[in-house]
This record gives sequence, structure tokens and C-alpha cells, in this order.
Amino acid sequence: MSSFIFALNSTLPVFLVILVGKFLMRVGVINEEWTKISDRMAFKYALPVVLFLDIAKMDIKKDMDMRFILFCMISTTVMFFLMYIISRVCLKDKTMVGSFAQGSVRGSAAILGIPFVTNIYGDAGMIPLMILAAVPLFNAYSVIILTISSKKFLAGSKTRIQYRQIIKSIFKNPLIRGILIGFPFCILGIEIPPILDKSLNSIGAMAVPLMLISIGADFKMSDLTAKFKLSAIATTIKLVILPLAVLPIAIYMGFRDSSLVALLVMLGAPSAVSGYVMSKAMDNDHILMSNIVVMTTLFSSVTFTFWIFILRYKGLI
Repeated sequence: MSSFIFALNSTLPVFLVILVGKFLMRVGVINEEWTKISDRMAFKYALPVVLFLDIAKMDIKKDMDMRFILFCMISTTVMFFLMYIISRVCLKDKTMVGSFAQGSVRGSAAILGIPFVTNIYGDAGMIPLMILAAVPLFNAYSVIILTISSKKFLAGSKTRIQYRQIIKSIFKNPLIRGILIGFPFCILGIEIPPILDKSLNSIGAMAVPLMLISIGADFKMSDLTAKFKLSAIATTIKLVILPLAVLPIAIYMGFRDSSLVALLVMLGAPSAVSGYVMSKAMDNDHILMSNIVVMTTLFSSVTFTFWIFILRYKGLI
């Protein structure tokens, strides 16, 4: 029973704030323009500040875990390309391959990951290292898969994968910038002045509520009606099969506590909203991707609670 209560305490507060966002949208307190502004504020400023502070205050000798970073990178690579191959073989409509493969693997590592981990441990824990290892690969592999699965590419167009643009987009990502800026402070042992530290903490404190309220406000049940079967399969892969396949390997390799929760976030977080934007911009099946985002967001409240309960019950977190 204590493990179940721990799981509920870890996940319910996060999803209650999401419900608050839905309620505020319904009663007209906030609107779509507010969500766009809050998304930009959280993604470009508040969230990078959170990641910067976590990296800057990290004890590099104690906390820099190269085994963890390599595990994130290798598992991300294997998942992406295995999922692409399976999608390519199994789906008759090849225009769905990119969105299905991306939606089944790429998750909102930061947007929902940081709230979960801070709710359990009080800080972001190993999430910044996971983001550093996995998010650039998420972005790069998504661009590659969506390019070779686009309607133009499948029709025989000489569309090229712009590797230079991929690299530029990775370094222009505010989350990656926040992490990279924090490393000199971590490596050189530079302390942030108290006044600046308090100011940055105040900015960072906005990240979680802004993101969660915005997720709730944007959530639409009506989006689940189209392409339900494929969306349900992708949701099952994202929230159940990937954690079930990879977490036992991570446990066998000795990962515990915040490292294990960070890996759970990487594996079982809802599909990233940015994946929908990329699918639409790159001429893939954006309707399927939208459905996967909505469905994984809806059911992750159940699956996250389940996984946290299992890990806690087994004494792993």
C-alpha cells in the first residue's frame, strides 16, 4: 500500500495541474494565445534556466555518470531505428511511417520529465544528463526519419537530408544551450552569486506550472477520433512496451533512484508536441502524429503511476 501511495503522490499532483489548465481554458480564464506565449516562455527561458542551474550546481566527480549518458544514447539509437524498420515493414501506407515511428519513440523528456522528478526528489536529478544525451538524438533521428518518409521523398523527389541544418538546430535548442552554458560553472567550480541564484530560481520556478497548465489547456478529446487504431498501437509501444523492454536492462546494469526515473521518463513520457509540428512542416502524416500526442498524454497518467509503483515496490527508487 505504501508503494501505491508513493506512486500516486508522485504522479497525481502533476496531472491535477494539467486538469487545472483544462478547467481554466474551459471557463475562459486563459485562451490559445496565452498557451502559445506560455509555451515560448517555458521552453525558451524558464526551462533552460532550470537545466542550467542543475548542471551548474552539479558535483562533476560525483554526478557525471558516463555509463548513464552512453546508455541513454545507445538505447535511443536502437529504439528509433528499430521502430523505423518495423514501421516500414508493417505499414501499408508508407506516408504514415515517419509519424508512427517518431510518435512511438520520441517523448516529452523535459516538459513532463522535470515535473515528475522534482516532485519525487526535489530537484531535476539525472534529467539534465538524460536530456543532454537523448534530446539531440531525438531531434536528429526525427529529422532523418521524417525526411525519408515524407511524401516528396517517397514520390522520388531528390530531397536531401540537411545534416548541417540538423546540427545547427540541435545547438539552437534552448534546452541544450541551457545545459551547455551550465557546464563551465560545473567543471570550473564557479559559484553563482546569491542574488543571481535567487533571481534565476524564481524564473525557473515558473517552468513547471506554465508547462502543465498549457498542456491541459491544449488537450482536446475530439482529436482522438481519427486513425484511432494506429494511434492506440503507437501509444501502447510508447507507454508500455519500451519501458518494459529497456528498464530491465537498466536495472540489470545497476541504475537506481533518480537515474532509473530519468530513464523511465525518456522511455515512457508522452510523445512530444514538437513532433507534431515537425510532421506537419516536413509533409508527413501530422493527423496521426497529433492523435498519438493526445492519446499518450491522456494515458500516461495511468502508466506512469503504474511504473512508479512497480519500481518503488521493488525497492529500486
